[in-house]
Amino acid sequence: MIKNYLKVAWRNLERGKAHTFINVAGLSVGLACSLLIMLWVQDERSVDGFHANEKQLYQIYERNTYDGKVDAAYNTQGLLADELKRRIPEVQYASGLEQNHPFTFEAGNKIIKMDGTYAGADFFRMFSYPLLQGTPETALNAPPGITISRKMAESFFGSAEKVIGKTIRVENKDNLLVTAVFENLPANSSLQFDFLRSWKAYVAENGWVNNWGSTSPATYVQLRADADPDKVAVKIKDFINLYKPETNSAYTDLLLQPFSEKYLHSTFKNGQVDGGRIAYVNLFSIVAIFILLIAAINFMNLSTARSIKRAKEVGVRKVIGAVRQAIMGQFICEAVLLTFISMLIAIVLVLMLLPQFNNLTGKHLLIPIDQPVFWITLLGLLALTSLIAGSYPAFLLSSLNPVKILKGRLKFSAGAAFFRKGLVVFQFTLSVILIIGTIVIYRQMQYVQTKNLGYDRESLLYIPLEGDLINKFDLFKQEAENMPGVQAISKMKESPTVIGHSNGDISWTGKDPSLTTSFADATVGYDFVKTMKIELRDGRDFSKEFADSSNYLVNETAAKKIGYKNPVGQPLSWGSNKGKIIGVLKDFHFNSMHEAIEPLVIRLSEQQKWGTILVRIEPGETRQVIDRLEKICKDINPEFTFSYQFSDQEFAKLYNSEQVVSKLSNYFAFLAIFISCMGLLGLAMFTAEQRIKEIGIRKVLGASAVSLFSLLSSEFLLLVAIALVIASPIAWYATSKWLQSFAYHTAVEWWIFALSGGLVILIAMATVSFQAVKAALVNPVKSLRGE
Repeated sequence: MIKNYLKVAWRNLERGKAHTFINVAGLSVGLACSLLIMLWVQDERSVDGFHANEKQLYQIYERNTYDGKVDAAYNTQGLLADELKRRIPEVQYASGLEQNHPFTFEAGNKIIKMDGTYAGADFFRMFSYPLLQGTPETALNAPPGITISRKMAESFFGSAEKVIGKTIRVENKDNLLVTAVFENLPANSSLQFDFLRSWKAYVAENGWVNNWGSTSPATYVQLRADADPDKVAVKIKDFINLYKPETNSAYTDLLLQPFSEKYLHSTFKNGQVDGGRIAYVNLFSIVAIFILLIAAINFMNLSTARSIKRAKEVGVRKVIGAVRQAIMGQFICEAVLLTFISMLIAIVLVLMLLPQFNNLTGKHLLIPIDQPVFWITLLGLLALTSLIAGSYPAFLLSSLNPVKILKGRLKFSAGAAFFRKGLVVFQFTLSVILIIGTIVIYRQMQYVQTKNLGYDRESLLYIPLEGDLINKFDLFKQEAENMPGVQAISKMKESPTVIGHSNGDISWTGKDPSLTTSFADATVGYDFVKTMKIELRDGRDFSKEFADSSNYLVNETAAKKIGYKNPVGQPLSWGSNKGKIIGVLKDFHFNSMHEAIEPLVIRLSEQQKWGTILVRIEPGETRQVIDRLEKICKDINPEFTFSYQFSDQEFAKLYNSEQVVSKLSNYFAFLAIFISCMGLLGLAMFTAEQRIKEIGIRKVLGASAVSLFSLLSSEFLLLVAIALVIASPIAWYATSKWLQSFAYHTAVEWWIFALSGGLVILIAMATVSFQAVKAALVNPVKSLRGE
């Protein structure tokens, strides 16, 4: 029986080639989109899920309450990990981890930059990063030691074997002994680094670590297998107050978050974990379902559009004894065959598009053909799509009365017509939501890229402060400033794009002793304000004409928090360093626009051992200046490869996820409209088939082609208008909620809905116009004869 079903199904597909092509095209595109999104979602959900101790691994985050507000962050104290392990019995292992930084290494005659950081001695006991050489117990114990990746070992020593004990020089100042080699980190690890150095070395190089009011690194803990996380959470809640006294106005809580959840849930709202990348995972999961539904709805509408031509076939089958189940089986079989063909084409499309998709998303996705789960998922998708797409046509056509069919009095019920139109409204509702969402996301990205940050990021160059540039910075600055095309030069311990360090040890005259506040802090060189082109609201920049080593610059937000009426010249202390405020800077953005501008205190230090050189270049002179700077760096710092980064490139990295979402939204919105219009074409074909004799009579009675076109098109225009009315409030709510994740964002304006509506109406009318014109121009004699 199934063999006969397949034969008949294939013949019908061949007979209606146009219908088959449209159906296959819609389903193929829909399935291909769904498969790509499925691969991306699976990859996102797999991040950090490979650690053997996954259930016991947690990241510490701090919730700070001060000045009547609550916030939270992953930045913690540098000594926290060791103290938690020492004082909390349930903590089996603990490790700090600083943010990645590029370091220059030298071994033999090779000089290469590698990204890495510092980690605690327990790190490799906690995380499942396999060691090729060395042991987890000793890998990060010694300050002069370094643990390197297979990639780094092969780059410097030719292979990952027998490199234990070999020497590698870092930043042309310290010789480190290789204590272990770890396997290259998998792509689905949220932590990525080429090397790790011991935490003892980090503490030795960063004196601020001993101040419990300063935060920067992350802290991870592994609980004992028999530990109750809820009880541990209660124990550590007030842990910081043992070292940083609690006051009535400010206190800090420590909280636990499962490490495997952090990648997808990493944003905070009112001091609680509230979303993150999971929002995009959920969003595109829904988009995949919607696009698949749109494609399935097309199948329904296009199959219904051909129902009149298939009606007599059904009538004859019923007259000669075919039962309803057999007829339904025939149409379901056709749906399965068509979906199977579409699935094969979709897989080919995915293989073709995967390299571009990987470039777009920054992933390394592959079709997991060696995993049975993938094929089971495909079969499930095939069955589900076939059932959704084929069920309605099968049910509708198998229910037809054979007597009415053979007498030529076939007429579908009002309910069936309402259902078909409802499907089109549903399709266009989803499409309009996607279009509005795409426009809002694009506008926000444009807003972010064009908003005045408070400093000029155009023609601003970042050069790493490393090697001999550290001690010879003054020489570099002198030579570079004399070059044509260079406007100003300064330096900074971090970079203006992201200032991640904060300090709670800031005090001033009149400060409430019970008040604990947190200030972002930065260390800079001379000419910082001039180089950054930041507006000075009051006072002056650091100057060699004054003894400014203990003086400070503050931004407007910090000045408001401090509360001085005229802050310039007023005393301010950073820990034990007492000085005064010499300038107030206009607020500028030094973090992502997801975050509000924090109070910032800036101090002068010409002795910093690492950081970023800031070079302001005259417009139009970029290429020439870079060539000249490279020559100077090679003369002064010959052991290091010259490298640089533009400020706007660094700024764009803050919004990588949003940029990916924006681009994907563009493609998905286009595909949704494309597939929806094919469904609309199906309904137009159906309507023309149903009203062919009516059109003939109207033409005989004198109706013009224009009036007939209007008659056939107005119905579809109404459906699209209904979709707009339904979609607009949904899109407004969804986009407004997304924009709230930015502290600074654009508005959802009325013209966005008008533009989206006009665009959809134009596309819809262009889609149905061909069929409407064709029906309006047909010879009425042929229409009345039923030809």
